[in-house]
Amino acid sequence: MSPQLRPPVRVALARSVNALPRGKYAYEPKFDGHRLVVFRTEQGVQLQARSGRVVTDSFPDLARAAEALPAGTVLDGEVVVWTGGRIDFAAVQKRALAGRTRAAALARELPASYAAFDLLGTGSSDLRRLPYERRRAALVELLAPLGPPLQAVPMTTDPETAATWYESLRAAGVEGLVMKRLDHPYRGGRRDWQKLRHSETRDAVVVGYTGPRARPRNLVLVLPGDDTPAVSGRLPPWLQARLAELLGGDGGTETTPDGTIYTPVSPDLTVEVSQTATHTPVTTVVRLRGPE
Repeated sequence: MSPQLRPPVRVALARSVNALPRGKYAYEPKFDGHRLVVFRTEQGVQLQARSGRVVTDSFPDLARAAEALPAGTVLDGEVVVWTGGRIDFAAVQKRALAGRTRAAALARELPASYAAFDLLGTGSSDLRRLPYERRRAALVELLAPLGPPLQAVPMTTDPETAATWYESLRAAGVEGLVMKRLDHPYRGGRRDWQKLRHSETRDAVVVGYTGPRARPRNLVLVLPGDDTPAVSGRLPPWLQARLAELLGGDGGTETTPDGTIYTPVSPDLTVEVSQTATHTPVTTVVRLRGPE
């Protein structure tokens, strides 16, 4: 397999837009889950999160399923967990944070699905320079014989169908669409793709807090598609009081990549957040979703 296609691989990203673009675009439902790159090597399977961290132990069911892929296959996609006919981001975050021992039980309790939206490599070939249209055709051909839990995300080139998806799939927890130029290569680290969401707010899972438990100053959050914790802005007093009733914690501490020390908690609480569209976005907690 090409050295460029070993973990970590930088993933392609999307920028927010306010309207559905027209032209030579592919339109895909935007699944809010856990971004995952699947590497099928001669030696086995490795799973990489968006941050570059290897998370194979957290998803043993997907690792087993990926063994059916030909050696050299590299997929980009999103892990989701369905509960009650809807995408459950809190559930997939529990899966992502689980260690090897707990992961096996959670794989039975909360089975994961993998929505693949790109094919980066096959055999010894790096496909990232190929246009999306060719990568998509190869992806569908590769995954069609396998079936769940590894599936190609739905795609259309018809903007009217895409507009229908945008409205109808919201009930299933699909919060928007991702648009990609049919003639563009895969550019890791670049925001070449576009995303159209129903709301400027998003759900996030609480994984920790700063300050004392009786009056937490900030929440440490994980947002869909990104396993790197984000620290919220300062919490208002009314929210501090409510969170003091809900937050646990074992007394230990962890540190975010930017150096923030926090108390970790079990990912049982979901909040709705907004983010400013600046170079250094500020994440503001809008309201509590409640324990899962």
